Amino acid sequence: MSPFLLTRTLPEDATEAALRADVLHGLTRTPKALPPKWFYDARGSELFEEITRLPEYYPTRAEREILLHRAPEIAAASGAHTLVELGSGSSEKTRHLLDALPSLHSYVPVDVSESALTGAAKALLEERPGLNVHALIADFTRGLALPGTPGPRLVAFLGGTIGNLLPAERAVFLRSVRSLLAPGDALLLGTDLVKDEDVLVRAYDDASGVTAAFNKNVLSVIARELGADVDPDDFEHVALWDREQEWIEMRLRARFALTVKIPELDLVVPFEAGEEMCTEISAKFRQEGVRTELAAAELELTHWWTDTEGRFALSLATAS
Repeated sequence: MSPFLLTRTLPEDATEAALRADVLHGLTRTPKALPPKWFYDARGSELFEEITRLPEYYPTRAEREILLHRAPEIAAASGAHTLVELGSGSSEKTRHLLDALPSLHSYVPVDVSESALTGAAKALLEERPGLNVHALIADFTRGLALPGTPGPRLVAFLGGTIGNLLPAERAVFLRSVRSLLAPGDALLLGTDLVKDEDVLVRAYDDASGVTAAFNKNVLSVIARELGADVDPDDFEHVALWDREQEWIEMRLRARFALTVKIPELDLVVPFEAGEEMCTEISAKFRQEGVRTELAAAELELTHWWTDTEGRFALSLATAS
């Protein structure tokens, strides 16, 4: 086996088609909404990296703390020979797991970005020449077929990204992950935990305005890719805590009545003054809630690790 293989399961134009479909659907519904995945062009990814270093934004640091201190326990509990990472990006956090898995044969990063996958693989193989990397250009939310790598497999979904999915979407996602698991395989899931409202809101509305710029970047994406005549400065960033749903909601609020024309979609979108468009939810979890959602997908929660302040959790679940 070559130390690096790259398999494309998405058509070359899949990203463009998905953007067009999401914008058309999201801006013609009531209330208006756009999926958070469109934050992440090159500029958006830079902004998010900056967010992770902000004093207000704790999730990245909390998860890294768990991985630093608990990776040997995670490795022992999983016994994995293959590590599959969904939404792998730069694979930076994964290095702690790679180093802790003594019998690891293969790493399977899954991402929609070919450049992110190839860049991460090059860095990993320079550091770990004995590792086999089989990268998949794929959208894991739309079903996934894994390559034939040795088990047991550990499927990792880190960063609290599952919180960006609505409850019904989480149920579908967890069932799809369950379908990938054979006896002895496991899911490592990162979840941000419910905590003080002020701490949560500050994490998504930092004093320096980096998250505001990140939120507005979705407008820059549709302007560049679809020719939308939208000015991000015509909108203001909003972050609020929904106590009933227990999630943070990020929105963009029109500063005044305006109209956005998107010629690529032959679409004209009116906004009233003060009208808000949802761009992200970030659900926060409790242990019993995670256990219940996993069980509904026929996954059994077997291990639960948190950082020292109890802000974030990594859970290990096996096929039940």
